[in-house]
Amino acid sequence: MSDHPVIESMTAKMRKTVEHTLHEFSSLHTGKASPSMVEGIHVQAYGSNMRLKEIAAITTPDSRTIQIQPWDKSVIKDIEKAIQTSKLGITPAIDGAVIRLPIPELSRERRQELTKLAQGMAEEGRVAVRHARREALDSLKTQQKNSEISEDDLKRFEKEVQQLTDKHIAEIDEHFEHKEKELMAI
Repeated sequence: MSDHPVIESMTAKMRKTVEHTLHEFSSLHTGKASPSMVEGIHVQAYGSNMRLKEIAAITTPDSRTIQIQPWDKSVIKDIEKAIQTSKLGITPAIDGAVIRLPIPELSRERRQELTKLAQGMAEEGRVAVRHARREALDSLKTQQKNSEISEDDLKRFEKEVQQLTDKHIAEIDEHFEHKEKELMAI
């Protein structure tokens, strides 16, 4: 692999995209309670947009319950509202200073719904990888026009850009297949 700054930058963007897509997949649960299902939910609190994990302790007392304990009780209603408007589809139960989320057993329809969501997340990832490829190719072509790199270099870099694109898209596809199997397993 070359150490051309354009290709290094593109590779970093693609790697970030794959990591982001994986993080998105982790928000799709398979019927087992996990803090990662809710920690990224954005809550409007203290006049700003904060992630749930920044304002509360998130635990799983058992495999079917997520428990959220805000460090400041005054934000409990803000957290409840954020959970209700998120794509989680779980109704929060407030019990004093604690919010409990009962994780329902997944129906076949819900599993298919989650698989469709995962498919959309994977497609967003693929689009972002292709966007990074397009930016890199445009930049390399400009450098070739400005005689900063030769025609041969351009051809070599274009081939490398395509190989890296294919590699990152294949990685997203592989993670999607794994997530799909996980979601459809009963």
